Amino acid sequence: MSGATGKQAGLLLDEPLIFERSRPGRSAFQLEDDVAAAAELLPPELRRDRIDGFPEVSEPDALRHFLRLSQWNLGTATTFYPLGSCTMKYNPVLNEAVARLPGFASLHPLTPDELAQGQLELMWELEHALAEICGMDAISLQPAAGAQGELTGMKMVRAYHVERGRSRSKVLIPASAHGTNPASAALAGYRVVPVEGNRIGLLEAEAVRRAMDEDVAALMITNPNTLGLFEREIAQIADAVHANGGLVYLDGANLNALMGVAKPGHMGADVLQFNLHKTFSTPHGGGGPGAGPIGVRDVLVPYLPTPRLVRDDAGIRWSDAFPQSIGRVRSFYGNAGMHVRAYAYILALGGDGLTHATRMAVLSANYIRKSLAADYHLAAPTTCMHECVFSDKGFENLGVKTLDIAKRLLDFGFYAPTIYFPLVVNGAIMIEPTETESKETLDEFIAAMRTIAREARESPDTVRNAPTRTPVSRLDEARAARHPVLRWRKQRQVMSDE
Repeated sequence: MSGATGKQAGLLLDEPLIFERSRPGRSAFQLEDDVAAAAELLPPELRRDRIDGFPEVSEPDALRHFLRLSQWNLGTATTFYPLGSCTMKYNPVLNEAVARLPGFASLHPLTPDELAQGQLELMWELEHALAEICGMDAISLQPAAGAQGELTGMKMVRAYHVERGRSRSKVLIPASAHGTNPASAALAGYRVVPVEGNRIGLLEAEAVRRAMDEDVAALMITNPNTLGLFEREIAQIADAVHANGGLVYLDGANLNALMGVAKPGHMGADVLQFNLHKTFSTPHGGGGPGAGPIGVRDVLVPYLPTPRLVRDDAGIRWSDAFPQSIGRVRSFYGNAGMHVRAYAYILALGGDGLTHATRMAVLSANYIRKSLAADYHLAAPTTCMHECVFSDKGFENLGVKTLDIAKRLLDFGFYAPTIYFPLVVNGAIMIEPTETESKETLDEFIAAMRTIAREARESPDTVRNAPTRTPVSRLDEARAARHPVLRWRKQRQVMSDE
């Protein structure tokens, strides 16, 4: 492995602060005109006072410094990124190039409809493609993130019941659901009622029937669930909810395991959100921009957010003529750049390609599950979907925990998978390879995990003290979260403050 053999050592892991490279009088730029005279052209309020200790470096030093720092980052462009549940899928460069075409990237959101027909046509086609993929009757691209899509869906559920004179107050949520589900239900004004799964973490229809009554507005269910398991009784579960007048919200975060193979609408779902970064290769992380379109069956179509796209003889335009709508949930119409990327991805793969991607994602996860079953405890000893869940069970008496395993992976050049989630598994290690990784990459990751398991048994301190090959050793994560240091200060200032 690269991290174990030292191939990643050297300058990349030994970069000093730029302040340490500073020498008086050096500069990365040169002004031909008199600096003082140029400064007089700026109003005083726009002039920056001299910063004591500000680094003075040449242009090559500045360029190399920040380039080296960028090379410390771990991402799908540099390494295997097995974040389960978060689906860190590779973003094709082609999609980025398409999204940067001037006609898309430079389009102002207030452009009149008749001058934005290209973008509107793309969004219209994307809506219909997503509807076909998930088996729904209509789509709204407006929500800006998966969690906002959840909230939008639950507000529509509330509008549906209120219009029928049923002021329901409860939402059922399985223990294996995504963590944002109860938050979204609560924000929509509902009381969350948890429903426990069976011994392997699956929800049973009988448990739902016992929990259902005329005060339950909806069931929010993730399928496949956060254990990476397909909910085998999903059709019977949906029937139980519908029999009592409730609706089914199916969290679409794990659509990467269904796309092109099975449709949530055929499982009885009335509404779901798409996480375009998880399933359709749009960028992920850094706080956005996100995109969380929602799909609905016919009973909820009247309540979709406005404005909505409509087509007539004049072309495609936005319309607010939907009196039952819950209204706008975001400024403008969603993050259009993400819509371009997702549409490019769907067009590039086509129907057969989307199906193949799903099958490869499921195959890769099961390959890892089977390969590591002898070294790590499986949360559910059964075939998984696009992600598999292990735990640190068996390492407790050695003093090695899930966090230690995750930190040790950094020494092998891999970013850690999701840890301590789902919450129903103590010491969870959730691994999602996605369809974009080669077998050779998966084998390298499997070899690293096996080595760490062996180290945990033979030399537990090696794992407990990891990482040792990264730019900094293990940090105090609790202190870093509570007292972040976001800017450089002179050492004497830091010491005096402490």
